[in-house]
Formats: sequence, C-alpha cells, structure tokens
Amino acid sequence: MKRAFAKSLSDKIIIAILILIVLTYFLFVALPIMAVFLRIEPSQVNAQLHNAAIIEAIKLSLFTAGTATLIALVLAVPTAYFMATRNFHGKTVLDTVIDLPIVLPPAVAGVALLYAFAPRGLLGSIFNHFGYILPGSTIAVIIAETFVASPFLLRSAKTGFESMDRDVINSAKMLTDSRLRVFFTVTLPLSIRAIISGAMMTWARALGEFGATLMFAGNLPGVTQTMPLAIYVFLYSDPMAGVMLSIILIAIAFAVLITVKLVEQKRYGAKK
Repeated sequence: MKRAFAKSLSDKIIIAILILIVLTYFLFVALPIMAVFLRIEPSQVNAQLHNAAIIEAIKLSLFTAGTATLIALVLAVPTAYFMATRNFHGKTVLDTVIDLPIVLPPAVAGVALLYAFAPRGLLGSIFNHFGYILPGSTIAVIIAETFVASPFLLRSAKTGFESMDRDVINSAKMLTDSRLRVFFTVTLPLSIRAIISGAMMTWARALGEFGATLMFAGNLPGVTQTMPLAIYVFLYSDPMAGVMLSIILIAIAFAVLITVKLVEQKRYGAKK
C-alpha cells in the first residue's frame, strides 16, 4: 500500500515537473511574440496598412518568395525523387551538400552567393560579360531565397517519396513502360501532401529570408527591400511600420504552420 502510494506520488511529481517545463517553454516562445502585438497601436493599424513603403515591401516579398518556391518545385522535387529512389556512390555527400543551406549562417550564405554571382565571382563574370550584374537586383533576391529555402521542399518531398508503398509503384510499372506516366499518375499523387507541405515551408522561409538577401542583394526600396529588410530599416526610422510588418510576418508564419500540420495529419490519417 505504501509502495503504491509512493509510486503514485512520484508519478504526480514527475507530471507536475513536466507541465512546468512545458509551460516555461511555451511562455519563452509566446511572450516575445505577444510583446510584438502589444506594441502596435490599434488607431494606427489602418494607416500602416495603407503605408506605401509597407505595401511595396509586401508586394516584392510575395513576388520573390512565390518565384523562389516555383523554382524550388522545378529543381527540388525531381532531385528529391532521384535521391529517394536511387542508391549510388557519393549519395551521402551529395545529400549533405544539398542540405547545407539549412544550417549555414545567413551571412555565410550571402558571402557564398557573392563569390559565386558577383561580377568578379565564379559565375558572375559570365553574367557580367553579357551586361547582367546580379547583386542589387530583384533576381539576386530570388536567388538568395531559393538558395536558403529550397532544401525544405527537398527534405519534405524526399520523405514523401521514400514513404510510398513500393508494391503500388511496382504494380503500376507492370502496367506501363512509361516511367513518366507512372510518376505523374501514381508517384506524384501519393506524395502530393508532402510536396505541398514542403512548398509551403519553402515559401514561408523565403518570405522571411534576411541575412543572405542583405549580403547578396542589398537593401534597395522597391528593388531588393523585402519585408524583413524593411523591418530592419523601419525599426530606426518608423518603428510602428516595423511592428506592423512584423505582425504580418508572424501571422503568415502561424497560418503556414497550422496548414502544414493539418496537411500532415491528413497525410498520416490517410495511411492509417
């Protein structure tokens, strides 16, 4: 009886400690986000939403992030399929190199892009020969965002391709000799939720990209000044505008994460 009571008390203490840790962690994340919302003055929300500089930064961000996501779909999805369905020498090295932008410090990513695409860079000299200077252009923003964000789509798509039922794929291959037809009629539909999740994460990551964009593309209003870069400037010149843009980005990030979680739940629910 005493042992049962002691065990029950011990379990309750452990649960209480776990709850305390969870609440501490939750508040550690939630309070700074809440502090941003508390900084905005309700009377200024409408005015800030009509601020030309804010609208310009939002339009540029949506365009560049959307374009970067489309490029990532073209490049990352076929790569993910190849990596998920093939074994070859050097696969681990290739996989690691492709993943590097996820863990690279933003400043390092920016420097790498500069040395690659600046007029005197590895590839930039070729563009320069034809009269194209990438740094300081909107194209540079798209390149930076694609570089840092595309691995998120690659990871998600690769997981989707790897988790497919191989018996279904093999059965489809027996019915047709066209690998392309099997991919578009069977493989892609089976992996579409993972690809959608990855695309959304890539878009959100591109939308929030700061360091590599600043280092490689610069901070030119209307040309390279995306929402994160505008926040950086506004916090010194127009703090309320910076807060408004921060709230917009937080809301977008929250919406994307919620949507991705719902897509993932449906994906795993369908498997069960």
